[in-house]
Amino acid sequence: MEKFIMADGCATRVRDNRGEEPAIVLLHGYLESIEVWDEFIPLLSPPFRVVAPDLPGHGISEVKGKVHSMEFEADVVHSVLTGLGVKRCCVVGHSMGGYVALEFLRKYPEMLSGIILLHSTPNPDSETKREQRQREIELVEAGRKDLLARMTPDKGFAAENRSRMAGRIGELADQILLTEDEGITALLRGMCGRADANGTLRDSPVPQLFILGRGDEYITAPVAEKMIAGHPQARVAWMEHSGHMSFLEEPEKCAEIIRTFVRETGGTRTDSASGQK
Repeated sequence: MEKFIMADGCATRVRDNRGEEPAIVLLHGYLESIEVWDEFIPLLSPPFRVVAPDLPGHGISEVKGKVHSMEFEADVVHSVLTGLGVKRCCVVGHSMGGYVALEFLRKYPEMLSGIILLHSTPNPDSETKREQRQREIELVEAGRKDLLARMTPDKGFAAENRSRMAGRIGELADQILLTEDEGITALLRGMCGRADANGTLRDSPVPQLFILGRGDEYITAPVAEKMIAGHPQARVAWMEHSGHMSFLEEPEKCAEIIRTFVRETGGTRTDSASGQK
């Protein structure tokens, strides 16, 4: 089922297969939309309920202002889930979607049976990364979004996969061209302003999983290893033949890792996770 929901004042497109809870909530990354999950959702269901929204500013969800903070995005996701009657879920955040998932963890831990950072990080942007995002804002505002479409998609895939994934790379490039300029810049500004979420993650009793790619050029293996060392409370799964897009590069393996995590943590709930001391 696909429909629009008015979520926290924002018209948001969402897919919901109405399976069994705990639901799996898929949050796509920057310059993506729910179409990126087309072939992945069937690998997760049945039996699980899978909910996937177009994050505001991307896909065909609404753009609301010049800045889409990760807090705003998380509030919209919460409103979507409340509107759908979802009471318990595992949030899977891919890249930028992971930043939204971390904000959701901070604000709404009582709803979570688990959180999965799929090629994402709790670290804030470095000064270099903020400068890069500012250059992308200037590029889009100058009417050169086509350069993003040419330069960005293939970098998401491990070098060993780029030839066989050429069709997917083309689809992602097309999605960039279809994304509203104002939505791209609003989310870039929101990502620049996000806070360090390491403390939120370390202090949370909600079960956590990092899924990481050995060939990821955005979160390289040395950077990922340092992140892992700072989070001994989290489970870790390495995708040996993936870059930043393992749900496309190694979909069956990625889906099985997620299904196993959800099965093993779906009944886990502590007093502190439900907001009680």
